[in-house]
Amino acid sequence: MLRWAATSVLAFSLGLPNAVQSLLAQQPENERKVTNRVVPAYPELAKTMNLEGNVKLRVTVAPNGTAKVVEAVGGSPLLVKAAQDEVYKWRWSPLPHETKELIELRFHPN
Repeated sequence: MLRWAATSVLAFSLGLPNAVQSLLAQQPENERKVTNRVVPAYPELAKTMNLEGNVKLRVTVAPNGTAKVVEAVGGSPLLVKAAQDEVYKWRWSPLPHETKELIELRFHPN
């Protein structure tokens, strides 16, 4: 079983209304660096419902740094799809082996 540690946190504001306001990325102890992050668009239905929350994803990253598999671990189904679609566009630093990364994205309507 993998042990996850919150070793890096990235948080930022977009300054756009009804957008993803902050992003948290948790890396495992051996910390594979994210080289390119894509912020998910806030889903229209979630915006209409004023829905906010966190989505947790387990990402299998290929040796070349691309997302191979993105599995939902928790979060609202309305937010999970947007999060998964964008995390597939993320890039990590290359390593000689595949790794598992735990990502948490925070969606906030304002």
